Amino acid sequence: MAPKNRYRKVCFLTAMSAITTNSLYIDVSEAAENKTYSKPPMAAFSSQMQDALLGNDKFEKPVWNLHDALNLPKWLDASVEQRTRYETMDGNFKANGRGGDQQIALQTALWLQAHIAKFRIGAEFLDARALGADSGSGVNNTHADAADFIQGYLAWADQNIFYSGIGAEIVAGRQTLNLGSRRLIARNAMRNDINSFTGVKLRLLNYDQWQFTGFVTMPVNRYPTASADILNEVHEFDEEDTHTWFSGGFLELYNLAWGVNSEVYLYHLDEGDSIRNPTRNRRYFTPGVRFFLKPKKANFDFQTETIGQLGTVRSSTAASNGRDLEHAAWYQHADFGYTFDAPWSPRFALEYDYASGDENPNDNQDQRFDTLYGARRFEFGATGMYGAFARSNISTPGYRIAAAPRSDVQLGLSHRFYWLASARDSWTAAGLQDSSGRSGDFIGQQLELTARWDFNSSLNFETGWAHLFKGEFAKKAPSAPTVKDDVDYVYVQSQLRF
Repeated sequence: MAPKNRYRKVCFLTAMSAITTNSLYIDVSEAAENKTYSKPPMAAFSSQMQDALLGNDKFEKPVWNLHDALNLPKWLDASVEQRTRYETMDGNFKANGRGGDQQIALQTALWLQAHIAKFRIGAEFLDARALGADSGSGVNNTHADAADFIQGYLAWADQNIFYSGIGAEIVAGRQTLNLGSRRLIARNAMRNDINSFTGVKLRLLNYDQWQFTGFVTMPVNRYPTASADILNEVHEFDEEDTHTWFSGGFLELYNLAWGVNSEVYLYHLDEGDSIRNPTRNRRYFTPGVRFFLKPKKANFDFQTETIGQLGTVRSSTAASNGRDLEHAAWYQHADFGYTFDAPWSPRFALEYDYASGDENPNDNQDQRFDTLYGARRFEFGATGMYGAFARSNISTPGYRIAAAPRSDVQLGLSHRFYWLASARDSWTAAGLQDSSGRSGDFIGQQLELTARWDFNSSLNFETGWAHLFKGEFAKKAPSAPTVKDDVDYVYVQSQLRF
């Protein structure tokens, strides 16, 4: 067996062993008690914490939890999450790609928080690694960030400030952000690394009516960035980008009429160059509005979000480049669904997303939409080492089916068609572009199947398969992989929370 293949086989066996090992500590009687859930069993990170203002738990209490096991005092919270994912890709869609790849994505997070009266001090340690990746895999700092702190904060909260009926919370320090639909600001759920920011966040809550979140932050840059350093597991601590400021205000309005909720927001990004982080000096104002009606059995639901983007951006990251382009872009999402009052509670939804692209790469205008610090897995399929589509220069209709045969099992099917919004701009996730537009604009279609089983409220297993049917552009664009075959991506993972 070739050394590389032998190493990959060892990595695969390691992943399977880790998943199996998680199962060895299961008390079957405990697991059986939680087969019917009144609340979701768990979710990445958010299931660790109570809401400081609402005070209620959105998720079931872990069957196995560190706090009870160690008999910790009430003023101290502690949680560990460990996720092991084996992922493999057959075929390639990226520029100059040469065949498939595989890796084991390991993510371990430790969160500690002490609370005294209305004050909290907390920290989160994250270790994310990409085992089995090689020099041809395109590994980057979204796949691995070894041994670092993504949160370190001091917080204060009052559920009824000055007896006004309004709750207030202030969080200062390094923290993660999750706002609204998560299309522009998100704590990444599937991606191995996680966005974090250093600054101040203010939250005001008028219960059952509105909520406002305002923030002023500096994005945290993840290091190292070079593939060779990541493969060699060189350790460097992450640093705030002191030359870049990201701020905004986000207003949520509850139950406007007929159960419809709304969000209105404005974000500002002022990006500058630093010695270690050359940028395109993005200076954007991004306003948006969202209306949605949550899914409910035997009812229709919908969601629509419209986002604009105005400002300037450099034509490249070169230090000698001083050419600013006028930036004007927009994004539109719409979906319409129905949940059937039937066994498995199936929901069928039609959806459409449009993110503008640059119409002419040779002028002084830029129309390519920038998704800022958003997540994309919930909309465009698996990320990880795959991540075929991003919220930029695409026009994509599709449909989605979700079903729950039991309260602890979730099944999903998604089928989408992808065109370039501008044939002369880039398929950004693949790094492919034909500035002449002669390669067409049809990228292809993607079919995805997913399944998740919550063994209990501390352990779940998930698997998924995505097939990319390549279209004309994916096959003919300059630098497209010489092998024109379709792409298959498969992952299997376990997630343990305690």
